[in-house]
Amino acid sequence: MAAEASGGAAHDGPVPVDSERVESMRRARKLHGFIANVPYYTVLAVIAVAALLVLIDRWRRGAFVFGSAMLLGAVFRAFLPANRVGLLQVRSRVFDICAMAALGGTVLWLATSIDSLGTA
Repeated sequence: MAAEASGGAAHDGPVPVDSERVESMRRARKLHGFIANVPYYTVLAVIAVAALLVLIDRWRRGAFVFGSAMLLGAVFRAFLPANRVGLLQVRSRVFDICAMAALGGTVLWLATSIDSLGTA
């Protein structure tokens, strides 16, 4: 009675929740989490291709693909907003770009400058 007298409505229990709406929001959050990490998954897939090339004894090609994956990650980090790069965001934008570009450029340079010694 006191709550009604003061102008507020008295609540007897928890407010009912629309379970369909809650489930819809859970699906939307899960989808957003996947979409936000697509650049990361792309770089990871290219690195997996590089590892496969190294495993089948094509180490120069694998190193080249790995360096390219690092440069791709740097490009994603440079041009996509922070909420869309997923796990490619580790430190500040400048640090992430410089670190991935330096690693990618160095690996590409090594992969192209080392003599193949009869291997592919």
